Amino acid sequence: MSVTEGIAAPLRIGPHTVETPVVLAPMAGVTNAAFRRLCREHGAGLYVAEMVTSRALVERNEEALRIVTFDPDEQVRSAQVYGVDPATVGAAVKIIAGEERADHVDLNFGCPVPKVTRKGGGAVLPWKRELFTRIVSAAVDAAAPYGVPVTIKMRKGIDADHLTYLEAGLIAQEAGVAAVALHARTAADYYSGQADWDAIRQLKETVTRIPVLGNGDIWSAEDALEMMRQTGCDGVVVGRGCQGRPWLFADLAAAFAGRPERVQPGLREVAETIYRHGELMVEFFADESKGMRELRKHMAWYLKGYPVGGDARRSLAMVSTLGELTERLGALDLDAPYPGEAAEGQRGRQGTPKRPHLPDGWLDSRELDENHRRRLQEAELAVSGG
Repeated sequence: MSVTEGIAAPLRIGPHTVETPVVLAPMAGVTNAAFRRLCREHGAGLYVAEMVTSRALVERNEEALRIVTFDPDEQVRSAQVYGVDPATVGAAVKIIAGEERADHVDLNFGCPVPKVTRKGGGAVLPWKRELFTRIVSAAVDAAAPYGVPVTIKMRKGIDADHLTYLEAGLIAQEAGVAAVALHARTAADYYSGQADWDAIRQLKETVTRIPVLGNGDIWSAEDALEMMRQTGCDGVVVGRGCQGRPWLFADLAAAFAGRPERVQPGLREVAETIYRHGELMVEFFADESKGMRELRKHMAWYLKGYPVGGDARRSLAMVSTLGELTERLGALDLDAPYPGEAAEGQRGRQGTPKRPHLPDGWLDSRELDENHRRRLQEAELAVSGG
């Protein structure tokens, strides 16, 4: 499959058609309404909000409700829910669907963060297949009366010896989900090494009645095309690759349309994007100080590979007003061109493989005992997806 060929069919998620088969992965602290708008201004796809915990939604936590508040022009409003109790997940999905807060719900079974996995949540939960089945079924049943499709995002399993993704994909398909997405790493892999795209191929060959999406190591439009060529997946999920590069969605839209052009911004264009991001952050939080604090984490991603010295980087990482942002961006060498390979490749979390933190005795049985049931109630934390 070359860049210039007609590439892929539109992605269908229940009643929704996504012309460019690209999904923005939900990332805590990143994919808020401001960043989603910035990405939409550059390209096309399905843009998923930050993960929200089912318990927080049921309790009508103010921040949880903010997360599932969307811009009027978001064509398919997409929310991701994390939960470990079927009844609570079902109640949360009913709030989202019944109150018309979103048009699509994704369930998170991909989080590898130790404070979640040590309590049995996230990427290690599908090991308990009955619990996994009940959660997925509760979400699908809650959303069905409102015509809202449910999808799942998962990892391969706990580690190489405890893989769950093929079984989980079949369970999800039977439960009525509209699509499954696989981050092709285990919980033990964390964000290290190379994603196992062959696992995506195996999932696509196993789960045949609904779309299968691939996630992992998509740093460029060419990576997305190559993943689809190698695996036969129906679409791609982009996470860390777009951090500090919202224009990646323009590249992806061009690539999937068979066009060769790519966005290669000089530092002036990057500075303009950073400022636009800042404006949107202030608007989203209705608080200039908070908006600027949230923007700071994006600075290193935006400036990766560009000739910006340490003092300037530190100064931008401490910006507190839009006025300061204008001044500090203006002091850069805005005529610096696109640096090429130095601005490409990996970004965001990487690290090394980690031995998964699990509840005592978690691997002893695929069934859930009472002790583990109690531990799971502590697992609903506001953490990043996987």
